[in-house]
Amino acid sequence: MLSPEELCHYQRHVSLPEMGTEGQERLKASSVLVVGAGGLGCPALQYLAAAGVGRIGICDFDRVEVSNLQRQVLFGYSQLDRPKAESAIERLSDLNPHVVLQPHVERFSPENAERLLSDYDLVLDGTDNFPTRYLVNDACVKFGKPLCFGSIFKFEGQVSVFNYKGGPTYRCLFPKSPNPKDVPNCSEIGVMGVLPGIIGSLQALEAIKILSGVGEVLSGKLLLFDALTLRSNLVNFTLNPANQMVGELKEINFSCEVSQASADDEIRQVFPDELRTRLASEASPLLLDVREPWELDICRIEGAVSFPLSHLRQPPPVNLPPELSSDETVVIYCKAGVRSMMACDILRQSYGIAKVENLVGGIDLWSEEVDPDMPRY
Repeated sequence: MLSPEELCHYQRHVSLPEMGTEGQERLKASSVLVVGAGGLGCPALQYLAAAGVGRIGICDFDRVEVSNLQRQVLFGYSQLDRPKAESAIERLSDLNPHVVLQPHVERFSPENAERLLSDYDLVLDGTDNFPTRYLVNDACVKFGKPLCFGSIFKFEGQVSVFNYKGGPTYRCLFPKSPNPKDVPNCSEIGVMGVLPGIIGSLQALEAIKILSGVGEVLSGKLLLFDALTLRSNLVNFTLNPANQMVGELKEINFSCEVSQASADDEIRQVFPDELRTRLASEASPLLLDVREPWELDICRIEGAVSFPLSHLRQPPPVNLPPELSSDETVVIYCKAGVRSMMACDILRQSYGIAKVENLVGGIDLWSEEVDPDMPRY
């Protein structure tokens, strides 16, 4: 039953004939696990808590960084370097003291999936990488939990509901994951800050509809949203019964999906410690920074030549920096290591520069392991 204080808090809900006290009581008796308290998780968590979902779990092992604040609206400067799951609960507790909030400061994995999912009725996916996204889907299928899905890319977003009453799963829509080296993440390519607010709110809407029994659920439908034109489309997709059978939970191992090349064809991976040693030696390699000019204003490795990947990807021939030659070893870096791998491929295949190496983790890992005073973004 709802207390007088709760009836006041949820007045606008219970005033809706479609919801009423019965729907609100169903929300109070329900529980949701939100995996990822980032751009999608932050707005979803706010509306789930405000709406009165009785128990909300937050699974996130990350800490608040200043670059999060452009879109992760649960956090502020006073929460920097604190666990996101714990910081989110402080704000949500003030938003609605009538709900139970549970932090899970850990990475979602095959080992903890059953333990985490067993305590909740529904899962909301706020993750930002393909391996975790497929793992969350497979765990929901295996343990019989509906999944509210959302994803964002620059100015575009997607929303759907998977595994709802035996309906289609994420793998029915996307059978095979792309390799992450071919898909830059938000830290590499950017995202319009308000977009995850829209998509995360739609995920929360679907969760509330499922739990309260109100409205039509986006099962078997994918909502496509374009923030630049404010156009949206619905795409229908169907169940592949084979995707309802999940055995042992495993994370995607991309190394198993990449064709085996000869040692001569592989791009050498350089770690920050090794690069620091080589830069201090007489046989110092040429450093090539393929980030955008605005990124150089934040931080850079001293002595690096700048040539953005956006210029390098233009149709050849492109006028390369004069320092580049086919005889000299070039170590390429970006923010996190994705754009630099693309640059390695382009320089080898289109310009015959064979001695290219990639800095693992980019300037992010360099600042963490070599230069902790370097600003991060």
